[in-house]
Amino acid sequence: MSLSTSARAIGLDLPRQPSRVVPTVIAIIVGIVIVAAAAGLPIPWDDLGSLPGQVVHYLTLMFAAPNWEMLPQALFETWRSISMAWIGAIGCVVVSIPLGMLAASNVGPVWLRLPLRGLFAVIRAVPEVIIALLLLTVTGLTPFTGALALAIAGIGTQSKWVYETIESVQEGASEAVRAAGGGTAEITRWALWPAAAPVLLSFALYRFEINIRTSAVLGLVGAGGIGSMLANYTNFRQWDTVGMLLIVVVLATMLMDAISGAIRRRIMRGPRIKTIAKALAKPKEEHSDVARTR
Repeated sequence: MSLSTSARAIGLDLPRQPSRVVPTVIAIIVGIVIVAAAAGLPIPWDDLGSLPGQVVHYLTLMFAAPNWEMLPQALFETWRSISMAWIGAIGCVVVSIPLGMLAASNVGPVWLRLPLRGLFAVIRAVPEVIIALLLLTVTGLTPFTGALALAIAGIGTQSKWVYETIESVQEGASEAVRAAGGGTAEITRWALWPAAAPVLLSFALYRFEINIRTSAVLGLVGAGGIGSMLANYTNFRQWDTVGMLLIVVVLATMLMDAISGAIRRRIMRGPRIKTIAKALAKPKEEHSDVARTR
């Protein structure tokens, strides 16, 4: 005897079990779409067996004996990519913070924040590479093109982070400033900005980390930096130099991520507890030294 039958026998009405028809139909439709998409792609299925061997072959060509003679030029181009990422991050943050604050529901009016949010959504929909290709016709093949593309492309995401952070600030300080007679400008300056500043600065450094990775991709379309050098030597099949460049890119990215991550943790957590404990213990030590001298 099932549980539902036993429940009805004693006069209890259990809710009906949810129907699995709709989830099953959706799963079948998704599976059909995936199979149709894979079947429509020109995939050489017969060559998949030789793919691991080819990967090992090219990895051996790149990393068995890297060409370290090009290391000075690679370091210089890496520095150009980092500079491009830094300039792009600064431009993005300088523009996105005021625009993002105006797009917050507790700062900007509805007639202003809705168009701004629509603009941010449009910018987020356009990849950095497309923006760089459009700018190439105006600014040419220079690192400034990459920096400008990174700045414009980052405004959409960075501004979204800004207004979401502003909207998540607790209302206590805002209500206090409002009770003291402050308007929207005073509330933004003395209540919202002090509370959101650490998070926004952390997001700014995170944007710099993202730009470092993206700057190498922009170099593939002629925006300069290590990406352009990598694209050139890949086209000429100089795999030993390509391997050296990949090593430099990976190490430089890891180094900058570690430095930026340490700064972001310091901003979010503040000074270390150990430092505070030493500062609190110092007066006690001085008091004990005075007691010994007496």
